[in-house]
Amino acid sequence: MPKPFTPRPWQPLMSGHVLTHKRSALFVPMGMGKSGATLNALHDLQLVEPDPILITAPLRVAESTWPEEVAKWSQFAGAFDVTPIIGDGKTRAAALDRAQRVGGIATINYENLPWLVERLETQKRRWPFKTVVADELSKLKGFRSRQGTQRAKALASVAHKHVDRFIGLTGTPSPNGLSDLWGQCWFLDGGERLGRTFTAFTQRWFRPTFNGFGIEPLPFAHDEIHERIKDVCLSLNAADWFDLKEPVRNVVQIELPAKARAAYRDMEKQFFAEVDGHEVEAFNAASKSMKLLQFTSGAAYVDETRERWADIHDAKLVALESVIEEAGGMPVLVLYHFKSSLARLTKAFPGALNVGTSAGLAEAKKGKGKVWLGHPASMGHGVDGLQYHSNIACFFDLNWNLEEHMQAIERIGPTRQMQAGKDRAVFVHYLVAKDSIDEIVMERLTTKREVQDLLLDALKRRS
Repeated sequence: MPKPFTPRPWQPLMSGHVLTHKRSALFVPMGMGKSGATLNALHDLQLVEPDPILITAPLRVAESTWPEEVAKWSQFAGAFDVTPIIGDGKTRAAALDRAQRVGGIATINYENLPWLVERLETQKRRWPFKTVVADELSKLKGFRSRQGTQRAKALASVAHKHVDRFIGLTGTPSPNGLSDLWGQCWFLDGGERLGRTFTAFTQRWFRPTFNGFGIEPLPFAHDEIHERIKDVCLSLNAADWFDLKEPVRNVVQIELPAKARAAYRDMEKQFFAEVDGHEVEAFNAASKSMKLLQFTSGAAYVDETRERWADIHDAKLVALESVIEEAGGMPVLVLYHFKSSLARLTKAFPGALNVGTSAGLAEAKKGKGKVWLGHPASMGHGVDGLQYHSNIACFFDLNWNLEEHMQAIERIGPTRQMQAGKDRAVFVHYLVAKDSIDEIVMERLTTKREVQDLLLDALKRRS
C-alpha cells in the first residue's frame, strides 16, 4: 500500500531548488532521496505545467526503480501515470503513443534516446516532453558540441530547442575530474557558465599534463568552476545531515524476472511447507532458507559439494553496476556469501579485487580497484586500512548472521573513518529482491528478531 510522502529535513531544499530553477542539477549522494524530492517538485509543477514528463535513466532504473518510487507514495501514485518506454521497437512505439496520449511520466533508458528522437522526427511529431529529468546526469559527461556519445547528441538536439525544464540528478558529477562537468552543465545552460565549447572550457581552466597526454586543472580551477555553477547546481553533503556515528543504509529493490519469480515461488512453497506446523530451531531454519537466498542472488547450487551451480538471473549484477557507477570511482566494498556469487562478480567486474586474499587486500589498501569483493566471515581482524580509500559498502548476498554483518560494515565503518581522520558518512547499500526471503533477512538485520519468529510471521502472511 502506498504511504504518504513525508520529506526528510534536507529534501525540501532539493524540491525547492528544482521548483525555483527552470534548469537545475542536484549533486546529492545515493541514499539521500533525490528521486523522492524530485517527484515532490514535479507533483507541484504538474498543477501549472501539465505536459508529459520524460525521465531518462539507466535501464533498470527506468524500467522498475522510477515506477516503484511513484507507486510507493500515495501523493504521487494518484497523480502520475508511469509509462516505461522499454523493450523491443514495437513495444517502445506503443509505449510512446500511450505516454503522449495519457501524459504523466514516461521513462526511457539512455541507450534508446536516439531511437526516441529519430522516431518523433521521422513521423513529424512534436517533441511532447517539456520537462526532462536526467537521472545519472554523469551519463552525459562525454557530450561535445561536435562529437560525443550518440545518446548525448540525441538529447542535445532537443534539450534547448524543445525542453523548457531540465533536471539533472547525480551523486558523482565529476567522477574523473573537473573536466566531466562541462558536458553535464551544457544541458543546463548551453555553455553559458563554463564556455560554449569544451575547447573554450579547457583552455580557460586546464593545462596539458607534464607528459603531454591529457589535461589537468589549474590551481584556481576548482573554486572558479564551482562558483560559476553553484546557482543552478545544488550540492548536499551527507555529513551535514546524518549522525556520522551511524551508517546511512539504503535498500535497492530488485525485481526478479518473471521466469525466475515463478521458479522461486515453487521453491518457497516447499520451504514453508517444511516450516509449517513444526518448531524449527533458528540454525535449521536459517540453513534451510539458504537455497532461497541463493536464488535471489542469481545462482543456485546443483550438487551437495557446492562446486556446481546454475545461473538463474543477473538482476542483482545489473543493480550493482548502478551502485558502482554512482560511486564515481570511489571503491565499493561488495559483500557476498556464496562461492557462486564470487565467481559471477569476478566475471562481471574484471579487475575486481578479492580482499579475502593477501594480494587483493594489499592492493585495496593502496586504494587500487573500483570493486572490492569480501566475504563477511573473513572481514574480521587483520582486514584494516580500507577506510582510508572508501566509505561505501554493498551487500550483494544477504545472510542471517548479525555478527558477520556488523563486522563487515565496520571494516570501513564510522569508527574506522574517524580513526582515519575522514569526516564523511558511511553508505551501506543492500540489494534486496522484492517480495522474497531477502526482505525477511533485512528485517532480521535491522530489528535483531529471532530467525524462527520472522519465518513463522512470513508463513502467516503467505497463508
